[in-house]
Amino acid sequence: MTEISVTQTGDAASSARPDVIVRGTGAGFPQEVESGRHRFIVDEPLDVGGTDTGATPYDLFLAALGSCTSMTIGVYARRKGIPLENISVSLWHSKIHAADCEECETRQGRIDRIEIAIDLTGPLTDEQRAKLLEIAKMCPVHRTLTSEINVRFQ
Repeated sequence: MTEISVTQTGDAASSARPDVIVRGTGAGFPQEVESGRHRFIVDEPLDVGGTDTGATPYDLFLAALGSCTSMTIGVYARRKGIPLENISVSLWHSKIHAADCEECETRQGRIDRIEIAIDLTGPLTDEQRAKLLEIAKMCPVHRTLTSEINVRFQ
């Protein structure tokens, strides 16, 4: 169950600097995102009414998981002296019927499925390659997505 609490801007919870601020007009999909000193636009494609001026929210979601996965593999390889040259992480998001997912606990309705393909290049042994693919699941974003998440609206 998700716990939700609502407060107005200016309350105690909003006094700390947020990690991300998103601003939109309500007149359309484009959103201005501020993340520290970085600024970018999030939007939807033309075929759903957006202006296609930026990545979609799900694109960013997959980018967060993919980049964290790649970074985690790279850090491990560097620390262990594994001769990894390049990492490519490809991700797909879809909605599937829960009944079609053998390994899922949920049996009714639809669920989100994320598929990840990782390509590692370099003079790696089979053992090193297997270990790096195992380490991929240790990425903090992956662990967040596979643990209990508590989202609270302040």
